Amino acid sequence: MPEPLDAALTEVRALLLDPALTRAVAAGRRRGQHPSVVRAELRPVVLKAGPRLQISTSDGARPYIRNVAPGAEADAAVDALLAEPFGNWHVETAGATLQLRVTKSGEAQVHRAATSRPAAEPGGHDRAKDYLLDPGDPIFAEIGGSAAKRRQVDAFLRTLVATLPDDLTGPLRVVDLGCGNAYLTFAAYRYLTQRGLDVELVGVDVREDQRQRNTELAERLGWAGRVRFVAGTIADAVVEPAPDLVLALHACDTATDEALARAVRWRARWVLAAPCCHHDVAAQLRSAPAPGPYGLLTRQGILRERFADVLTDALRAGLLRLHGYRAEVVEFVDSRHTPRNLLIRARRTGTASTEDQRAEYRELVDQWGVTPRLATLLAESPA
Repeated sequence: MPEPLDAALTEVRALLLDPALTRAVAAGRRRGQHPSVVRAELRPVVLKAGPRLQISTSDGARPYIRNVAPGAEADAAVDALLAEPFGNWHVETAGATLQLRVTKSGEAQVHRAATSRPAAEPGGHDRAKDYLLDPGDPIFAEIGGSAAKRRQVDAFLRTLVATLPDDLTGPLRVVDLGCGNAYLTFAAYRYLTQRGLDVELVGVDVREDQRQRNTELAERLGWAGRVRFVAGTIADAVVEPAPDLVLALHACDTATDEALARAVRWRARWVLAAPCCHHDVAAQLRSAPAPGPYGLLTRQGILRERFADVLTDALRAGLLRLHGYRAEVVEFVDSRHTPRNLLIRARRTGTASTEDQRAEYRELVDQWGVTPRLATLLAESPA
C-alpha cells in the first residue's frame, strides 16, 4: 500500500544513520526529475581515524568516493542524498531490510523485512555474497526478473569476468547484438561500471518498440548518455565506433553467425555468443546421406537435431580460430535453468591459422557435406 513519501524517507534516514547499517543503495529517478548523480551507495567503514560512513556516487561512468565522520558531517551528507529525486532506495541493516520505490504519483511503495542470513556454502561463504551483482541491487527493481533469471545474470557475468583481463583499464566499447529486452545488457553495464570501467554500450534489436522501451529504461536508470539502443538487423545495424566486446545472447539460428561475422570484421577483442536454435546445418544434414559409418547419428530426427547443434558450434569455433581468435565452447549456466546453455567465448589473438587447422576444418565440412552460414558470411566480407 502506498505511503507518504516524506514519512518513508524519514524512516530511511534513520536506517542510514543507524550504527547497524551494512549497505544502502539509491538509484533510478522519479518521474520527470533527474538526480545530480545516477547512483549512490553507502556503507560503514573503519579507517585509522575511526569509523566513517563511506559514500560512493557515480555520474554513470566514474565513481566518486568520500568518507564522512559520524555526527553533523554524516547527517548533512545523508540529508543531501535524501533530497535527490532518486526513484529507489534499498537499505540493509544488521536487523532489517527496507526497499522503497517512488510511484508515478509521488508516493512511496515500501517493503520491509527482517534481515535473515542466507545459508552458508561449504567453506563458510554466504550465498548472497557469491553473486557478482547483488540480487538486491536497485537495478532489478527497474528491469525486473525472477530469481532464476538473476541466477542466469550471475552465470553470464562470471563468464564475462573469465573473459576480460583482470587488469583491464581504459574505455570499453560494448555492443549487444539482438539484445531483446536488454536484461543482460543492463546487467553487464551495471557490473562493468562497478568495476570502475568507462563503458559505452550499444544494444541492437530489429524491433523499434524494443528500442524505444530500452531507451526509456536507460533514461530512468540515468544511463542515457552511456547506454543507447538502435533498431536494425544484426548484419546491418550501424554501430560506430567498432566495439571491443561483442555480445550475442540467444540470437536465433543464423543470427548468431551474423553476429560472429560482424565481430570478426570489427576485429573485436572479445566475443561472447550464446547460440539458440540450429536449423541451418540440421536442414543440410536432412538433405544428404550421412558419411559412413555415421548414419545412426542422423537417421532419427531427435539425434540429428542434437548432432546438428554440436556440429554447428564446433564449426563456428573452428572458423573463429582460422580468423585469429582463440575460441572455446563452454557451459555458462546450469541446464535446468535453460536448455540453451552453451556459450562461445572467443578472444582475439591475431595469430595466423596453421595448415593443420585449416585442413582439420576442411575435412570436417567436406565429410559431412555442409556449408556453415558463418563461412559464407566471412567469405563475402573477409576480415
